[in-house]
Amino acid sequence: MKRFLLFSSLILLVALLAACGGGEADAPVEEPVQVAPVEQVEPTAEPTLPPPVVSAGGEVVAEVQPEQPAVEAESMGPVVPWPADAFGYGAQVHGNASVGNAAETMHSMRQQLGLDWVKMQLKWPVIHPGADADQWFFYDSVIEEANKNGVNLMVSVVGAPKWTRAQGSENGPPDDYAQFTAFLDELLTRHPGQIQAIEVWNEQNLDREWTTANGISPEDYVEFLRQSYETIKRHDPNIIVISGALSPTGPGDWVSWADDFEYLDRALAAGMLNYADCVGAHHNGYNIPPDVTAEEAPNHPKAQTAVFRGPFDNPHHSWSFKTTIDTYAQKVQAVDPNKKLCVTEFGWATVEDYDTYPIGFEFAQDNSLQEQADYIAQAYQQMHDSGNVWLAFLFNYDFGNKGGGPTDDPVPYSILDANGIPRPAFGAVSSMEKTP
Repeated sequence: MKRFLLFSSLILLVALLAACGGGEADAPVEEPVQVAPVEQVEPTAEPTLPPPVVSAGGEVVAEVQPEQPAVEAESMGPVVPWPADAFGYGAQVHGNASVGNAAETMHSMRQQLGLDWVKMQLKWPVIHPGADADQWFFYDSVIEEANKNGVNLMVSVVGAPKWTRAQGSENGPPDDYAQFTAFLDELLTRHPGQIQAIEVWNEQNLDREWTTANGISPEDYVEFLRQSYETIKRHDPNIIVISGALSPTGPGDWVSWADDFEYLDRALAAGMLNYADCVGAHHNGYNIPPDVTAEEAPNHPKAQTAVFRGPFDNPHHSWSFKTTIDTYAQKVQAVDPNKKLCVTEFGWATVEDYDTYPIGFEFAQDNSLQEQADYIAQAYQQMHDSGNVWLAFLFNYDFGNKGGGPTDDPVPYSILDANGIPRPAFGAVSSMEKTP
């Protein structure tokens, strides 16, 4: 999520994913896809993408579509092992079995959207809030239904229960990494052969995700990843291990946050690629298209009309989907030319159909529903054509009708609206060409 806090000369943005594109809204069509609304509850899996911090001087210091024909079972996954030369089209779902209908969700993911991957964020503290607590029912049916519907499943495992940390908070790894690997053992023993990829942690260059006695440490994370990788591979060597995606930011103090480019350099130097099959990455599109570089943004037509000025007045890589993802790939492939990225969160937010927006997500006002649709489809194609991305997960499918309304951060990114009705982006994802 992104929020803006003004600290004298610094603007700290904290957000999630944003959209751009251009075009008029689609005309209504017959036989719309209807997704039943569900009771709104507070999401248990929060999207997380933070902000760049920009100084006053410019330096960064931070419509409904017709139902698609059913997809033949043999044409989609789970595919194990996933081919090294195949591009995986995916999206993130709410992931909590206590909200909505997991079977309907996975059916829609495969039969209506035609996606071959789904991401679910699994929170360890939800399952084991106490050392003896056991609440697997929150996630079991989501995992099972993904497999029943032939969708490859990526699980992003995040958070440590308070009882595993001397600090008594959930915003970091357990003090003893062995407790995390024991949890991975439990997960994979409970669901053998049902998980095709695991992302180990999330945005560990932020203190809200990685608060430890050593501060934000790429070297500590690589050790955490090593132990996790070895545990996962002992269970199933075909499971794709994805390093935790970083949050695109500007220079930080390495206590509150760390620059993502600097963090990645240090993690690579510490041997991260030895323990990851794929390098995780995140990005918000903010209010510029996916093919616009940070340097090009100030001259883009949107610079003339945008309410949110960050990408136009203070150019920096963290505003640009293209610059950020391309640079990650260059850094990774300088170490291992064969290693690819897994973009585990990307998207664009719009509040065109709402009368308000989340605080700190002002850029969502600059994106129309049609731009959201256009940019999502363009980004998928861009990642596919680059040859640098293995798996790509849209944020998000169904937080729109499972969140707390338009002021809830994930809602503007959802391709379902607050009533569970598909937005134009739903049709765009459904109808776009998907070429492995």
